[in-house]
Amino acid sequence: MAYATLITSEELHYHGNDPAWAVVDCRFSLGDSELGRRSYLEAHVPGAVYAHLDEDLSAPVVPGKTGRHPLPSVAAFAHALSGWGIDQHVQVVAYDDSGGSIAARLWWMIRWMGHDMVAVLDGGFPAWLARGFETRSGVQSRPRREFEPRVRPALVADVGVVERIRSDAAHRLIDARGADRYRGENETIDPVAGHIPGAISLPYADNLRKDGTFRPPEELRARFASQIGDVPLDKVVCYCGSGVTAAHDLLAMAHGGLGDARLYPGSWSEWITDPARPVAP
Repeated sequence: MAYATLITSEELHYHGNDPAWAVVDCRFSLGDSELGRRSYLEAHVPGAVYAHLDEDLSAPVVPGKTGRHPLPSVAAFAHALSGWGIDQHVQVVAYDDSGGSIAARLWWMIRWMGHDMVAVLDGGFPAWLARGFETRSGVQSRPRREFEPRVRPALVADVGVVERIRSDAAHRLIDARGADRYRGENETIDPVAGHIPGAISLPYADNLRKDGTFRPPEELRARFASQIGDVPLDKVVCYCGSGVTAAHDLLAMAHGGLGDARLYPGSWSEWITDPARPVAP
């Protein structure tokens, strides 16, 4: 059985010794970019390799042009996947300790590269620990495999697409940040507050239950369908601050059975690099 959206700790534990399964620890903190790596070295799911958001899941920032976490090149990311022992025959499981907010970025990126056998650990590392499953410390690695990308450009929307569709009733533009940041309140990360005009607010955190696991598929489906209506998913674009947590909304829609929407990777932090682009308070 292949897992393409979420997987439980019990399911992952059952497959823990399978060489055709790769586990990737994606823990990361915007306030301390090395906290996730330190946490990984201290304790992680056995066999897990570590993926750093800034170093592995993003390209270098170009000031005044890109957002805070631009996508890496296809070649660079394929090289990283190969080094983690991932190819088209490997089931990948990504996890973090923040409700899937970072792991969903890796989930989306691997799907963007043409590989569907990738899932996020529901509840993340806290759920793994809560089940009493074993952990390992230090750096772990996997034998190298060669990942062959089959890129799906249809999963990406660039800034030009967003500009064209943001006021088009035949499309939907979704802002996955917290409602306060959408309203231009409590902006502590980006230099400009507000949102892209025409966007609707569907904060990624509301995809989760109080215990940090995802809501059931029927609840997720109802949540997004109420705002998307009869707009097809290929005309739905999600963004956030830097193209990371927006993937959480994409994962929630996929788990709810709605299909694949698109990600605007540059997101708000790219949008505001051009003062000519409109901003809504």
